[in-house]
Amino acid sequence: MKQSKPHILLITADELRKDALSCYGNEAVRTPNLDRFAMEAIQFQKAYAASPWCLPSRCALLTGLYPHNSGAYSNFRKCELSTGVPNLFQMLKQGGYTTSVHGKCHFAPVPYNRTKPDVTLPYDEFRNYYLSLGIDHLDLQDDKQVSVWFYDDYAKELEAAGYLAAYRRDTWDRSKAKVFPFPGPVEWHPDSWVGRKAVEFIERHPQDQPLFCWVSFSGPHYPFDPPQAYFDRVVMTKDKPRKMKAGEFDDERRIHHRSYHGDGRGIADGCGPAPNHAQKNYSEAYWHNLRKSYYANVALIDDQIGRVLDAFRRRFGNDALIIFTADHGEMLGNHGIWGKGDCGYEDVLNVPLLVQYPGERQHTTTDAKVMLTDMMATCLKAAGLPQIPTDGGDFKEVIERGGHRYVFSEGEGFVTVSDGELKYIHVSKPGRECCELFDLKNDPDEFDNVIDRSEYAQKLAELRHAINNLFIRKLLA
Repeated sequence: MKQSKPHILLITADELRKDALSCYGNEAVRTPNLDRFAMEAIQFQKAYAASPWCLPSRCALLTGLYPHNSGAYSNFRKCELSTGVPNLFQMLKQGGYTTSVHGKCHFAPVPYNRTKPDVTLPYDEFRNYYLSLGIDHLDLQDDKQVSVWFYDDYAKELEAAGYLAAYRRDTWDRSKAKVFPFPGPVEWHPDSWVGRKAVEFIERHPQDQPLFCWVSFSGPHYPFDPPQAYFDRVVMTKDKPRKMKAGEFDDERRIHHRSYHGDGRGIADGCGPAPNHAQKNYSEAYWHNLRKSYYANVALIDDQIGRVLDAFRRRFGNDALIIFTADHGEMLGNHGIWGKGDCGYEDVLNVPLLVQYPGERQHTTTDAKVMLTDMMATCLKAAGLPQIPTDGGDFKEVIERGGHRYVFSEGEGFVTVSDGELKYIHVSKPGRECCELFDLKNDPDEFDNVIDRSEYAQKLAELRHAINNLFIRKLLA
């Protein structure tokens, strides 16, 4: 029996660079399943995350609101997404949908200060909180490191299979610096587990019951830990060189001066395991292994996405909205750093986005600027449900308008705005304040900070004005 509402499948990968996929130009690793899906979908070239951090970006996707409007703006402060803020789970449930999540949630800050290298701690309070947001079925694998630190659903099964202790050991081992092969069989890697759980759920879900299914892979987010078998899928001689410029961070006013030089603790994630917390001290061998491991994890995720897509189409046919994206990207050695903290670069904010509307299988590409805050409106419209106020719109409608004039990204003490030609980044945190301006047309790799150049003064004022207008509507409404 044909149902009245389309099923909705959302697939995300955590910390996935757009150019890590062969459909976006990568030659070091092939992603055939996503390539095939891209040839039947709208492929976005200018899709942007609302934050370079996991929690605020995911909550923006879930609510259609910028972090300052949802209140979920930081990975590190107590600012979990409130059940009082309308989200996709709630709205679709009210419209008759079953909701499921398989993999990572991270809608609440992880208590990093409680983690211990020799023990995995309870996590039931987090699981219960996630369910309270409107999730009917949850297979929780709440980040690779979280599964080492806390007993999510995956950690419990991994321990029963006998592999949790080894995974915890390697994750905490500072000498490995977050790069190591997964210490267990392929089928027990976190991303394999997520794919398996999603397929099992899809195959038993009633065909006539509308489903919103979020398959949320925690890779290729660090640790860079693919199973050994996947290294053979990577051809590093075809990898593009890291984008670097000598002396780029010599100026102490640059946002990532500390991340690169180690003058105090930088915020980019790779500073933690770096020698003397200076990412310039990583060897070329380290960068080679890190990038190869990252690509190998991407290959594993592509395999799992193929299985999920096949299962979803077998079960529900072509009457579905299917979306693939990432919560944010990863520097992966460009500019000499890895991670995403305080990164306003295109590497992190310009994410892959493939969208297939119900009944459509035609490939198109677009350069229209869209944002992950457009997700809520897109899903509600496809489901035939009333729209609610958000900071976004249906992807197709945004394309028809020529894209957003500005794209914004924000987080704790961080904001950036771009009109597609210039990008302004402002970081204001205890003990430091940094401002950068990049000319994306003439400097697409974002090496040169032109904020002090007089010929950019008017455009700089316009971008700052756009930020003022964004925040004033919330703060002084």
